[in-house]
Amino acid sequence: MIILHADTNHPALIKKLAEAGHHNIEAYQQSREETLQNQHLYDGIVIRSRYKIDREFIDAAPNLKFIARVGAGLESIDVDYAEKHGIKLFSAPEGNANAVGEHSLGMLLSLFNKLNKADREVREGLWQREENRGVELDGKTVGLFGYGNMGKAFAKKLRGFEVDVIFYDIKKGIADENARQVEYDEFFEKADVVSLHVPWTEKTNQMVNSEFISKFRKPFWFINTSRGKNVVTADLVEALKEGKIYGAGLDVLEYEKSSFESLFSNPNNIAIRAADPIPKAMRELMFMPNTLLSPHVAGWTKESHRKLAEVIADKIIKEFGEGDYKEEQL
Repeated sequence: MIILHADTNHPALIKKLAEAGHHNIEAYQQSREETLQNQHLYDGIVIRSRYKIDREFIDAAPNLKFIARVGAGLESIDVDYAEKHGIKLFSAPEGNANAVGEHSLGMLLSLFNKLNKADREVREGLWQREENRGVELDGKTVGLFGYGNMGKAFAKKLRGFEVDVIFYDIKKGIADENARQVEYDEFFEKADVVSLHVPWTEKTNQMVNSEFISKFRKPFWFINTSRGKNVVTADLVEALKEGKIYGAGLDVLEYEKSSFESLFSNPNNIAIRAADPIPKAMRELMFMPNTLLSPHVAGWTKESHRKLAEVIADKIIKEFGEGDYKEEQL
C-alpha cells in the first residue's frame, strides 16, 4: 500500500511498515489542501493532530482504506462518516497508557506536597516550611472518571499506596484487581481525588462545570490528563477560589489549539500572540499556587514515542498484511 504520513513520528513506524513491504510518503510540510489534491493516490494516511479528517477529506480519497492516528483519541476524525465508507480506523491508546498513568501520579503527589510552590519559593530565597506542609495520599479515596486504558494504567500505579481506588464508567462490569466500579452517586460521595480519563465527545464536552463540581460531598483534588475541552476553566477557577477543589493538575487545557501544539495560533510570532490573548480564566489559573500545569505531555515520553509508533504499525500490518514494495527501504 501507499501510505501518506502527515505528521512526524518515531522512525520505528516507517521502518516497520517499509520492512513489511509498504510504500511510505513523508509529507510533514504538506498542507491539508495540498494533501487533498492528491489524496486519491494514497491507500492510507497516518496522522497525529496537525489537521482534521472530515467529510471533505474523505470524499476526496476514494481509495482510502485506513486512517491511523498515532495517539489515544480519534476526535480529529469524522469517525461515523469514515466507517460509513468502509475505512478502517486505528489509534494507539495502549502505546502511551503507562506514561499517562505515571504523569497522573506525579501530578497528584506534587500537588499533595506543594512541590511546585516550594521549589519556586526556595529558588527565590524563601524557606517557608509550615506554609508548605503537605498531606499524604494514604487513606484517601481516588476516583477515576472513566476506566479505559489510561484509567487502568493510573489505577495500577496506585497499588503501592493504601488508598481506595474507585471508578465510574458508562460500561458496566469492567472492574479489576486495581479498582472497584461504583455507581454515579457513590463516586460523588466518596472521592477525595478525581482524575479524568474520558475521551472528548459531545457528551463529555465541558462536562466538568459548576454543576458537576457541586455534586461532590466534600472538596477534592482534580487531575486532568484527558482533554482540555472536557473542563470549563472559568468554573474550575471559581471552585479553586472557593475551596471546593483543593488543587488541580492539568496536562490539557480548554484553550489549547486543536493540534495540541500550542496555546497560541503561532507561538513564535509575537504580533500574532498579542492578537491572540489568553482568556481571563486561563490567566488566573496560570498564577494560582495550587495548580500544576504541563503542555499536553502526559503521554509524551521517550518510551511512549516509540511504543505508539510500533502499536500503529503492528495494527496496520495485522489488518492488511505485507505489501510488495521492495525498493530500498528507510
